Amino acid sequence: MRTSASVVIVGAGIVGSGAAFHLARLGWRDIVVLEQGPFPQAGGSTSHAPGIVFQTSSTKVLTGFARETVALYSSLEHEGQPCWHGVGSLEVAATPERWQDLHRKLGWARSWGVEGRLVSPAGAADLLPLLDPDKILGAYHVPSDGVAKAVWAAAELIRRAGDAVELRDRTPIVGIDVEGGRVTGVRMPDGRIATDRVLVCCGIWGPRIGRMAGVVIPLAPVEHQLAWTTPLPELAGETREIVQPVLRHQDRDMYFRQRRDYYAVGSYQHEPVVVDPDAIRPHDEADDMPASNPFDAAAFAPAWRDAVDLLPALGRVEIAEAVNGMFSFTPDGMPLMGEASEVRGFWSAQAIWITHAGGAAKAIAEWMTHGRAEVDLRECDVNRFEPHALTGTYIRARGAQQYREVYDVIHPLQPLDDPRPLRESPFAGRERALGAVMFEGRGWEQPRWYAANERLLERYSVPPREGWAGRFWSPIAGAEHLATRAGVALFDMSPLPKIGVSGPGAAEFLERVCSARVARGVGSVTYALLLDERGAIRSDVTVARLGPEQFQLGANGPLDLVWLRAHLPEDGSVHLADLTGALACVGLWGP
Repeated sequence: MRTSASVVIVGAGIVGSGAAFHLARLGWRDIVVLEQGPFPQAGGSTSHAPGIVFQTSSTKVLTGFARETVALYSSLEHEGQPCWHGVGSLEVAATPERWQDLHRKLGWARSWGVEGRLVSPAGAADLLPLLDPDKILGAYHVPSDGVAKAVWAAAELIRRAGDAVELRDRTPIVGIDVEGGRVTGVRMPDGRIATDRVLVCCGIWGPRIGRMAGVVIPLAPVEHQLAWTTPLPELAGETREIVQPVLRHQDRDMYFRQRRDYYAVGSYQHEPVVVDPDAIRPHDEADDMPASNPFDAAAFAPAWRDAVDLLPALGRVEIAEAVNGMFSFTPDGMPLMGEASEVRGFWSAQAIWITHAGGAAKAIAEWMTHGRAEVDLRECDVNRFEPHALTGTYIRARGAQQYREVYDVIHPLQPLDDPRPLRESPFAGRERALGAVMFEGRGWEQPRWYAANERLLERYSVPPREGWAGRFWSPIAGAEHLATRAGVALFDMSPLPKIGVSGPGAAEFLERVCSARVARGVGSVTYALLLDERGAIRSDVTVARLGPEQFQLGANGPLDLVWLRAHLPEDGSVHLADLTGALACVGLWGP
C-alpha cells in the first residue's frame, strides 16, 4: 500500500470514481481512493439512487455537466453489460403554470445543446402507455435522457484508471493533517498517507471530513423517499433493465422509472427530514447502507395516491421495498467544487448527483490539473458563500427549503423568504417609511423600488409587463430609472462588497491583478477587470485610491476576495480586509 500520494480522493461513489478516472487521463499518477464502505456498492447515494438522468436544467453549467455525463456513461460497459440506457424522458404538466414552464425549459434546452420537444397528452401516452393522458396538459420529451447504472459505472471508471489508482475500500479516514494552512496528509485507523492534495467526494459525509481540516462544507443531508413496486401485470415477461421513458410529475413532486416488470416511484412531497451528518449510521450495521434510513409509509401515502392517479396500473400492485435515502442539499442548490480558500490543497466535489457526476468529475480534474476548467464554475465554487451562509442553522434551513423547492417553478427574480431579515443597512428604517419593496441579496435586505415614487409614473411612461415577465417587478422601478437618467437619485449601495487593500506593496499588487492602470493619484476611482492567467474575466471592480498605500475596491462577492488572497505577494507587503459590514455606502447617480 502506498504511504504517499499525489492526491487522496475521499469517497469512491460515482463522483470520486469519475474524478480518479479523469485525473488519470490527464496524466496524474499515485492516486489513492479511500472508501469507508465496500466497493462498488459503497452504501452512499450512488448505491440507493435510481440513476435517472434529466439533462435540462435552469443553469447552463449543470446542463453541460449532464450532457458530459450521458456521453461518459454511454461509453461504459461493466462485465459486458451497458452502464447507460438512453430510453428518453417525459416531464408532464398537470397545471397551466407547469405547461408554460415546460415551454421555457424547451428554450433552455435549445440554447444549451439538448434536443427536446413538447408533445400532446396523446403523444405522451404513445411514448409511455401506462400514463393516463386525461390527467395532463402535455409533456416535455428528451430522447437522449435515460438511466445510468451508477454502481457499475463507478467500478468501470476505477478499472479504466488502471495502475494510476490504488483503491482501498473499508478504509475510513480519521484525520486530515494541516500545517501552515496546507494539507500534508490523511490518517486512517491503520496508517497515514502523505499528500498535499485531498479531494473530498463523499457527499453527505462531507461536513464531517471538512471539520477534520477546519473547513466548513455547507451541505445538509436530507431524506428522500423511494419505493419499488411488486411486478405489474402490464409488464409481465419483461426482463430488460428498462425500455420505457423515465417520467417526472413535478406538479406532485414525483418521478418514476421502470425496471424489468416493476416500477420505482420517488417523492419529494413530504416535509424535509434533515439529518445531522454526525448521526448517519456507521457501515458496520447489518444492511451496510448507511445513506438509507427506514421508510416512512405514512408520509409516502399521499404521493402513492398521486402516483396511482397518473399511472393507474400502479393501483393493482403494492410496494415491495422502500427507503428514505439521503441526498446532499446546499443553501443555493448548486454543487460544491474547488479548493477551500482557508486550507490549500483541500478540494471538494460534493453535492453532485448522478445526473451531473460525469461532467463535474471531468471539470474538477481539469481545475486541479490546469488551474481552471473548460467551463465557468463560479456558480459551483465552494468559496462563493457569505459568512452567514456557513453557519449550521442557515445550512439546515436552506437545505430543507431547497428540498421543498426542488421541483417548484422558480422565477429567476424570486427572492428567498426565509431566513430573513439577516442584514440591513443603516437606512432601512427610512427606506421602509418610503414604502421600499425589499428583496434579499447575499443576506442583505435591498430595496428594489419605493411606493413613494409611484408619482413618477405621471411623468414617465413605462410599458406594462404581463404574466411571468411582470413577476417581482413594478413599473415604478422603470420610472425610477428614467428619473435617474434625466435628473439625480440616491441609491443605497451599502450591501456592495467593499475590500480594503493596504500596505507598501498595495499599488504594485493592484497594478498586477487589475486590467487597468489603477495606481493613479489619491482621490481617483478607476474601473477595472480582474483577469485570470489566460485573460478571462473573473470579475469587475472599482478601485479607489484613498492614500499612498491605501485602496478600496467595490467588488461583487466573496470570490473576489478569495481571488485576491490567492495572489498576494508572499512578503507580507499587502493586507486585505473585508469592509462590507463596516461601511455604509450611498450612490449619487445622474447627469
